[in-house]
Amino acid sequence: MTTNTELWARRVAAVAPGVGIIHQIFAQRALNAEVWDVEGRRYVDFAGGIAVVNTGHCHPQVIEAVAAQMQQFTHTCFQVLPYEPYVALAEKLNALVPGPTPKKTLFLTTGAEALENTVKIARAYTKRPAIIAFSSGYHGRTMMTLALTGKVDPYKLGFGPFPGDVFHVPFPAALHGVTVDDTMHAIERLFKSDVEAKRVAAIVIEPVQGEGGFYVAPPELMQRLRALCDEHGILLVADEVQTGFGRTGKMFALEHSGVEADLMALAKSLAGGFPLAAVVGKAAVMDAVPAGGLGGTYAGSPLGCAAGLAVLDVIEKEGLLARGVAIGKRIHERLSALAKASKAIGEVRGLGPMIAMEFFRDKGATPRVPAPELAKALLAEGAKRGLILLSCGTYGNVVRILVPLTVSDAVLDEGLTILEQAFEQVTA
Repeated sequence: MTTNTELWARRVAAVAPGVGIIHQIFAQRALNAEVWDVEGRRYVDFAGGIAVVNTGHCHPQVIEAVAAQMQQFTHTCFQVLPYEPYVALAEKLNALVPGPTPKKTLFLTTGAEALENTVKIARAYTKRPAIIAFSSGYHGRTMMTLALTGKVDPYKLGFGPFPGDVFHVPFPAALHGVTVDDTMHAIERLFKSDVEAKRVAAIVIEPVQGEGGFYVAPPELMQRLRALCDEHGILLVADEVQTGFGRTGKMFALEHSGVEADLMALAKSLAGGFPLAAVVGKAAVMDAVPAGGLGGTYAGSPLGCAAGLAVLDVIEKEGLLARGVAIGKRIHERLSALAKASKAIGEVRGLGPMIAMEFFRDKGATPRVPAPELAKALLAEGAKRGLILLSCGTYGNVVRILVPLTVSDAVLDEGLTILEQAFEQVTA
């Protein structure tokens, strides 16, 4: 039997060290919300491939759809020989994304690629260069998306200079004393001191920050950004790569604010574990780029589109939006009880089943000091006990939960119990 230790030694020798790894556990198989490693040990999965398998690992309907497509063909390149699954999935997304304005869709391969293309499309439509993004936001690892990303370590270290005409403003976070008014005033100051409004093509925002720590954009912020964009002819771009497809209890997080974006970037759970991303935008905006300006060799692969169609069907048939709301309530209740009894948990927050805890050395102290060492210890102790967790946040002091929406009550409760036990151990 191959062991995790043996495989880790091979990884160190063969794989670039820049590919950071959270757990030295090598997966062999997975089903729904459970994973087994190469040594046969079972884990409850609260990471979900970083929000990629909202429909669970190896959902039978998704696997069946991809297997059927594989019997037909695996690749032609849509720009050479198009195929119906691409068009059919585009039609479904155009109808699903928030807002009454007619939409069109472009398929790509990764979330970063989707964000890159939102910038291209926004600049083509507005004839303007500048982009406004947010502190602590995360949008990808390409050069343009690194410029958009509002966190230096580890994403930006040693990779600059980055593309210009990208500006950052604070993201609201009540826990840290940043209000919606603070954010809006920062944008107005930006217009006075760094870039005039008529040079700004787009404002790019995550409705819930993912890597940044699961801070939720208040509905008031989204509504005021929409009004500001309308006033100045700026496009509003929603990065729903991590928040989409039921992760917040609605199909898309924007639905919590009632706002319609001009462009949306989608990926992760769009195809249930198969590489697929999308830009969905207002038709008039998407039409700004002429033929040949968008695409990619693997963009919108037949297998990914087949998986995407199956994922949307599963979400509807299995009632995963309602299930997500129920899961979120269950998680929030358990973590809130944990926080009430601990001086280390400063806040439990999120939308639906997209929930996180932020750790401090003492939440009652002034100023509060982030405790990334506690988050790291909790991940390690959880793994020892059979639970896969993820951290995030500007200071690495946030632990997030991205459990598949298909998880059973029994497995969910098992995972939460392990989390509670691990937390008690590392804070004892």
